[in-house]
Amino acid sequence: MTDTLALPTGPLAEASLRLARESESAAIADHSVRSFLFARLLAEQDGSVHDAAYDEDLLFAACVLHDLGLGSLAAGESRFEVEGADLAAAVLTEHGVAAADVDRVWEAIALHSSLGIADRRGLLTSLTHQGVFIDAGSFTGLAAALREQVYAGYPRPDGERWIEDAIVEHAARSAAAAPPYSLGAELLRQRRGGA
Repeated sequence: MTDTLALPTGPLAEASLRLARESESAAIADHSVRSFLFARLLAEQDGSVHDAAYDEDLLFAACVLHDLGLGSLAAGESRFEVEGADLAAAVLTEHGVAAADVDRVWEAIALHSSLGIADRRGLLTSLTHQGVFIDAGSFTGLAAALREQVYAGYPRPDGERWIEDAIVEHAARSAAAAPPYSLGAELLRQRRGGA
């Protein structure tokens, strides 16, 4: 097993982390790092780190960049998942990542909030989705002791609304940012008191 808090290194990993830290709030950037750490722990736990489809560099990029759509680079012209996927694809392309792998990361990010879909779209998308939702508190597929190691290194902010607030803020930017039945539209509707 790897050191629980160790992060990948190299130009793509460093550029991905830098972009997340520069364009997202500290709370969201740390959520993205925790999502990766949880996803990697899941892969170690279920043995998929030995699967031919497992690529830690792509997993890191997908997790660390999954909320770029909630950062300052997002135009607010489509749902945050898609804007984040588009921004991440540009970063990977700039770093010479093969088009097929760029597409895999795009899909993992675009579907990261899609319950019932993401876990059926391959290892990268499934691990990204599960890592995100372990940090959100929706999945508990890891031992509490492992989760606590991650939280010790990257503490969660107090309260649960920091991510919801960012999604609602993005959704409120345009009708295209909150299409009907999307997560952003639903959270915005709830926030505005709609039935």
